[in-house]
Amino acid sequence: MRAIVVQKFGATPELADVPVPTAGPGEVQVALDAAGVNPFDLKMADGLLEGKMPTDFPMILGVDGAGTVSAVGAGVTKFAVGDKVVGKFLTAPAGHGSWAQYATVPEDATLVPIPDGISSVAAAALPTAGVTAQDLVDAAHIQPDQKVLIVGATGGVGSFLVQLANIAGAHVIATARGDAADQVARLGAAETIDYTQARPVDPHVVDPDPVGYRDSNVTDAVRFTHPDGIDVLFDLVSGPADFASHATLVRRGGHAYSITWGADEDALREREITGGNFESKGRSPELTRLLTRVTAGDVVVPVQMTVPLDAAPAVLGAGSARGKTVLAI
Repeated sequence: MRAIVVQKFGATPELADVPVPTAGPGEVQVALDAAGVNPFDLKMADGLLEGKMPTDFPMILGVDGAGTVSAVGAGVTKFAVGDKVVGKFLTAPAGHGSWAQYATVPEDATLVPIPDGISSVAAAALPTAGVTAQDLVDAAHIQPDQKVLIVGATGGVGSFLVQLANIAGAHVIATARGDAADQVARLGAAETIDYTQARPVDPHVVDPDPVGYRDSNVTDAVRFTHPDGIDVLFDLVSGPADFASHATLVRRGGHAYSITWGADEDALREREITGGNFESKGRSPELTRLLTRVTAGDVVVPVQMTVPLDAAPAVLGAGSARGKTVLAI
């Protein structure tokens, strides 16, 4: 079968022919139709898991995948051949991921049925980014009318997070390039800060230039419009210095989260701010809940681009994206 692999940590991802995996006892084999692309995939290729999880080489990349159950191993009771499923294809040993024509996963891993009406492409965009966003909103216990700043609102996690925070009743302040203001507004952002010029953007105005914003940073721009501070910070992209700056906007008793390990948790505690460095723990129940929201039309799956499997090596290094990129297999 065809798959995207690295031969060792740090190697360039490449298209290769590898054996089709067979379903062992308790495992499900999935013929994959689509696979999600996440920043974590590149980190895996670069060696993030080295010394943390046993890994088989050549290492097949990819965590998120959707397709049809093509075989089941002995003892499997939750799934049958022909079921449409979506899940996370990262279990020990790593290296048997979703960027391939077939993958196997234990039936008790993160794997759930795809509801009618949701395509494999849309489903494959959900497990990592969508569930992370949902877990963040759940952790923050957002209340109606709270002010929530989302730094990195146009990426995969951010595009879901804007929607889910809006559903929770928050006043969402999103950072994005100026030409993406209309996009994040449609997803539910009440305000947009153009991080390239650090100024609020009205999507209905061609060239807004309110006095005081053009030369200021994101922190100053938000503080200018919200001098009393914000209730929740979700920072999806910043390093420690920028996260610390953004966190000064959060009121005492508020919440601040980083998914890039940029938070100084001791400094947050000194200001009675909960949160810190966040790692999603969501599994099958959380993914099912998110799929239900998509089925109901409450959440839109922001697939920006669909590309064929053999284009994956180029996609990995393509830089920042708006929404989700999905591989069509």
